[in-house]
Amino acid sequence: MRLKSELYKKEQDGIIDKIISILDLENKNTYTLYELDKNEEIQKQIMELIPEIRKWFAFNNMKAVGEPDRIKRPWLSIIKNLLKSKYTIENKEQQFKINEKWIKSPIYIFTKV
Repeated sequence: MRLKSELYKKEQDGIIDKIISILDLENKNTYTLYELDKNEEIQKQIMELIPEIRKWFAFNNMKAVGEPDRIKRPWLSIIKNLLKSKYTIENKEQQFKINEKWIKSPIYIFTKV
Protein backbone atom coordinates (compact mmCIF):
# COMPACT_ATOMS: atom_id res chain seq x y z
CA MET A 1 0.00 0.00 0.00
CA ARG A 2 1.35 3.40 -0.97
CA LEU A 3 1.69 6.29 1.44
CA LYS A 4 -0.61 9.31 1.35
CA SER A 5 2.51 11.47 1.00
CA GLU A 6 3.15 9.78 -2.36
CA LEU A 7 -0.44 9.53 -3.54
CA TYR A 8 -1.63 13.02 -2.62
CA LYS A 9 1.49 15.19 -2.92
CA LYS A 10 -0.34 17.85 -4.98
CA GLU A 11 -3.29 18.04 -2.57
CA GLN A 12 -0.98 18.20 0.47
CA ASP A 13 1.01 21.03 -1.11
CA GLY A 14 -2.29 22.83 -1.77
CA ILE A 15 -3.25 22.68 1.92
CA ILE A 16 0.22 23.80 3.00
CA ASP A 17 -0.03 26.71 0.55
CA LYS A 18 -3.41 27.65 2.07
CA ILE A 19 -1.84 27.81 5.53
CA ILE A 20 1.03 29.90 4.14
CA SER A 21 -1.46 32.35 2.64
CA ILE A 22 -3.61 32.43 5.82
CA LEU A 23 -0.50 33.41 7.79
CA ASP A 24 0.69 35.67 4.93
CA LEU A 25 4.20 34.23 5.27
CA GLU A 26 5.24 35.78 1.95
CA ASN A 27 5.09 39.23 3.59
CA LYS A 28 5.44 38.49 7.31
CA ASN A 29 7.75 35.83 8.72
CA THR A 30 7.35 36.29 12.50
CA TYR A 31 4.39 35.78 14.81
CA THR A 32 4.18 35.93 18.58
CA LEU A 33 2.02 33.39 20.37
CA TYR A 34 0.21 36.35 21.94
CA GLU A 35 -0.64 37.67 18.49
CA LEU A 36 -1.86 34.27 17.24
CA ASP A 37 -3.93 33.74 20.40
CA LYS A 38 -5.71 37.06 19.80
CA ASN A 39 -6.30 36.48 16.06
CA GLU A 40 -9.41 34.31 15.98
CA GLU A 41 -9.73 34.69 12.20
CA ILE A 42 -6.44 32.81 11.60
CA GLN A 43 -7.46 30.15 14.14
CA LYS A 44 -10.87 29.70 12.51
CA GLN A 45 -9.47 29.43 8.98
CA ILE A 46 -6.90 26.81 10.02
CA MET A 47 -9.45 24.78 11.99
CA GLU A 48 -11.72 24.77 8.93
CA LEU A 49 -8.97 22.89 7.06
CA ILE A 50 -9.19 19.86 9.40
CA PRO A 51 -11.59 17.82 7.17
CA GLU A 52 -9.27 18.35 4.18
CA ILE A 53 -6.20 17.50 6.26
CA ARG A 54 -7.88 14.27 7.40
CA LYS A 55 -8.60 13.41 3.79
CA TRP A 56 -5.12 14.02 2.31
CA PHE A 57 -2.68 13.48 5.21
CA ALA A 58 -1.88 10.53 7.45
CA PHE A 59 -2.79 12.10 10.77
CA ASN A 60 -2.00 9.34 13.27
CA ASN A 61 0.79 11.46 14.75
CA MET A 62 -1.21 14.70 14.63
CA LYS A 63 -3.47 14.70 17.66
CA ALA A 64 -4.61 18.23 16.70
CA VAL A 65 -6.29 16.78 13.60
CA GLY A 66 -7.57 13.53 15.12
CA GLU A 67 -8.78 14.94 18.44
CA PRO A 68 -8.68 18.76 18.34
CA ASP A 69 -10.85 19.04 21.48
CA ARG A 70 -8.12 17.50 23.63
CA ILE A 71 -5.44 20.06 22.76
CA LYS A 72 -5.17 23.65 23.98
CA ARG A 73 -4.04 25.14 20.64
CA PRO A 74 -4.76 22.63 17.86
CA TRP A 75 -4.33 25.31 15.18
CA LEU A 76 -0.75 25.96 16.36
CA SER A 77 0.04 22.26 16.25
CA ILE A 78 -1.33 22.08 12.68
CA ILE A 79 0.79 25.06 11.63
CA LYS A 80 3.96 23.53 13.10
CA ASN A 81 3.32 20.03 11.72
CA LEU A 82 2.37 20.93 8.18
CA LEU A 83 4.74 23.82 7.55
CA LYS A 84 7.86 21.94 8.65
CA SER A 85 8.27 20.55 5.13
CA LYS A 86 8.67 24.05 3.63
CA TYR A 87 9.75 26.20 6.60
CA THR A 88 12.05 25.95 9.58
CA ILE A 89 10.25 27.34 12.60
CA GLU A 90 12.47 28.90 15.23
CA ASN A 91 11.02 29.58 18.67
CA LYS A 92 12.37 32.35 20.93
CA GLU A 93 11.11 34.24 23.97
CA GLN A 94 10.23 37.90 23.58
CA GLN A 95 8.99 40.66 25.86
CA PHE A 96 6.99 43.62 24.62
CA LYS A 97 4.72 46.29 26.02
CA ILE A 98 1.03 46.68 25.24
CA ASN A 99 -0.98 49.41 26.99
CA GLU A 100 1.70 49.93 29.66
CA LYS A 101 1.67 46.20 30.45
CA TRP A 102 4.67 43.94 29.78
CA ILE A 103 3.88 40.73 27.96
CA LYS A 104 6.22 37.76 27.64
CA SER A 105 5.43 35.50 24.72
CA PRO A 106 7.19 33.01 22.48
CA ILE A 107 7.91 34.34 19.00
CA TYR A 108 7.91 32.02 16.00
CA ILE A 109 10.25 32.86 13.13
CA PHE A 110 9.41 31.16 9.82
CA THR A 111 12.31 30.70 7.42
CA LYS A 112 11.85 29.09 4.02
CA VAL A 113 13.79 25.83 3.61
